[in-house]
Amino acid sequence: MTENGAAPGLSAAEVAERVRDGRVNDVPTRSSRSVGEIVRANVFTFFNGLMGTLFLVVLVVGPLQDALFGFIVIANAAIGIVQELRAKHTLDSLAVVGESRPAVRRDGRTARVAQHEIVLGDLIELGPGDKAPVDGTVTEADSLEMDESLLTGEADPVVKRPGDAILSGSFVTSGGGAFTATRVGREAYAARLADEASRFTLVHSELRTGIGRILRYCVGIMIPAALGLILSQLLVERADVREAIRRMVAGIVVMVPEGLVLITSVAFAVGVVRLGRRQCLVQELPAIEGLARVDTVCLDKTGTLTEGGMDLAELHALDGTSEECARRVLGALGAADRRPNASLRAIADACPPPPDGLRAADTLPFSSARKYSGAVLTGGDGGGTWLLGAPDVLLPEGHPQLVETERLNARGLRVLLLAATDRALDAPADARRHPPEPAALVVLEQRVRPEAAATLRYFADQDVAAKIVSGDNAVSVGAVAARLGVPGADHPVDARTLPDPDEEDDSGDGEAAVERATVLGRVTPEQKRALVRALRARGHTVAMTGDGVNDALALKDADIGVAMGSGSEATRAVAQIVLMDDDFTTLPSVVAEGRRVIGNIERVAGLFLTKTVYSVVMAVAVICTAVPYPFLPRHLTLLSALTIGIPAFFLALAPNTERARPRFVRRVLRIAVPFGLIAGVATYTVYLLARGHYEGRTDGALRAETSAATLTLFLITLWVVVIIARPLTWWRVLLVAAMGAAFLLVMAVPWLQRFFELRLAGWFLPWTAVGVAVVACVLLEVTVLVRRARARGRGE
Repeated sequence: MTENGAAPGLSAAEVAERVRDGRVNDVPTRSSRSVGEIVRANVFTFFNGLMGTLFLVVLVVGPLQDALFGFIVIANAAIGIVQELRAKHTLDSLAVVGESRPAVRRDGRTARVAQHEIVLGDLIELGPGDKAPVDGTVTEADSLEMDESLLTGEADPVVKRPGDAILSGSFVTSGGGAFTATRVGREAYAARLADEASRFTLVHSELRTGIGRILRYCVGIMIPAALGLILSQLLVERADVREAIRRMVAGIVVMVPEGLVLITSVAFAVGVVRLGRRQCLVQELPAIEGLARVDTVCLDKTGTLTEGGMDLAELHALDGTSEECARRVLGALGAADRRPNASLRAIADACPPPPDGLRAADTLPFSSARKYSGAVLTGGDGGGTWLLGAPDVLLPEGHPQLVETERLNARGLRVLLLAATDRALDAPADARRHPPEPAALVVLEQRVRPEAAATLRYFADQDVAAKIVSGDNAVSVGAVAARLGVPGADHPVDARTLPDPDEEDDSGDGEAAVERATVLGRVTPEQKRALVRALRARGHTVAMTGDGVNDALALKDADIGVAMGSGSEATRAVAQIVLMDDDFTTLPSVVAEGRRVIGNIERVAGLFLTKTVYSVVMAVAVICTAVPYPFLPRHLTLLSALTIGIPAFFLALAPNTERARPRFVRRVLRIAVPFGLIAGVATYTVYLLARGHYEGRTDGALRAETSAATLTLFLITLWVVVIIARPLTWWRVLLVAAMGAAFLLVMAVPWLQRFFELRLAGWFLPWTAVGVAVVACVLLEVTVLVRRARARGRGE
């Protein structure tokens, strides 16, 4: 035992012995997938397997030019791996910075160590907001209460006494203590429930789900199309089986939207890197998308709108108590709490411990549910039982001191009451029957973040409703919100007047009141959680920010939880996004990044699906008319690169501020299906005209027919790029022009003509192809106008 009676913990020799024996907390702490998982996810996919098989088939039956699509698949996989490795590096480096370091007592001294350095038998100290990194047994307890809801689902804190078990993943809501590690590494409870260390989890993502549906549609179409094409091409090209197989492969390859998954992964990965540079740790990648869909953000005042620190502004001694006595008591209370919150830290800075030995014999730590703390002081002037907390909780309604409190709160100041009581320290506060004796009003000044007002204006401009939610006095919260220009700040709501969240409210009045309110004070942790659930029940997508342990449950239940890097370990553990430098202004960047990802993926999905639709149209037409398929794989590889792959890559990474909307798949199909039908019908019409025009006139009739069809399809799909790329900024115009120039180069340079087997013959059919393409482009524009008119009619 140490001099003060506390257990000394393990010795250095005991720690070394356990490390040699492997009795360490060896659960890997990482924020992303491993390198092997990244490689497997980008290489071993269904579409890569399909394209790889077709690639090998073409290598056997045809020239290398027709196998170009295989090299593009390899390049796509390489790009995806490189981008995700960049994202992994960013995530891992930020996770190391933000990783919690538990306080471990060894040889009688307390030091903070990395989680993987904890060994079996270590004595781990706990304070408010700390999360238990391993399983153990309580050795010391000072009013210790643990929240195990993240593991068991039970919301009520559990009082822990020496000898009680502690589960890894639970966190301290109030009090403090220490426990001895009994199970570490993969044997710990949380590690057995799930791989708790892995932060790269794919939570619900409408974008990923929608793309998955699109890919299933494509597979359903490809199977019958492949059977029909192989039979028809073998019938048509019975004298040349190799040619029949090459053209069948061309018809199948073009149906595969293989780049869509790649572009999505790259867009997410680039988003992680961009946000990482702003010290924003994205613990779950689809959270970027989720925050872009948010229409309501609940902001905790303390630590979010205001800085974590506070200053003691005024001390109003009340009747019967001198200011000197009040300062002595406050100094003793500050010295008694080994883990003071921001309020008590400000008090302790202004009121040093009294020199005459006044100290705490017993303490009651602050709790968000109680709204007060306390201590029994002995050994000097000022001895007795003292409480420090919210005046409107400790005093009965109508008490004279509450008038002064409201006046101070209206100035945006935080007011605490120092009061003496003759009741037991752990007796529940009863302001009506046994009110304490007021001794002093402690006035704290909160430091409003200078950037908070601009951030709130951004949310207002983006039609995102901001709600200020705090455990502080409602009037005080409203005053701070008013300084920041929050609408409705002049009508703050005291959450104690709202219906009990645990009671049935069939009328929905409680949910409606929560939706109307913009500033809520005196909100308990359970009410924060209920508030988030009520907003979600009314169809809102909710983000919740916070830094204190009292915010953890609400962050867990929100669609997107945003924690401050300096906040409690519990909030960081359940949040999808962590602002490592506590910079509230990063939130607009996260929203903008999410909108860029979603809006751009929707754009490029239209390109990929247009290709799938026109390929199906031509495959069906070929099967029905029993003619050779118009294209070889090399032709469609060229078209896909110039009108889909390259433009999609640049468009997916471009700025985009459009607000995210639901029903992703429906909107994409509404534009891709008509565009693909127009392109397919127009291209096949030119192909049939060319067959009739060139038949018997030239030795290279099939090549001339293919060239005319290729020209038609290129012009139409290039105009699809123009439509999808709007508004046309200078670089988008340059992108379209570059793709057009590249195609002209292929058609003009002799060796490229030979490589791609493309050469226009005569003047009539090429200009006919241009004319048909122009008509098709006009129909594309008409389709866009009709779609916009219908969207306005639906209120989209």
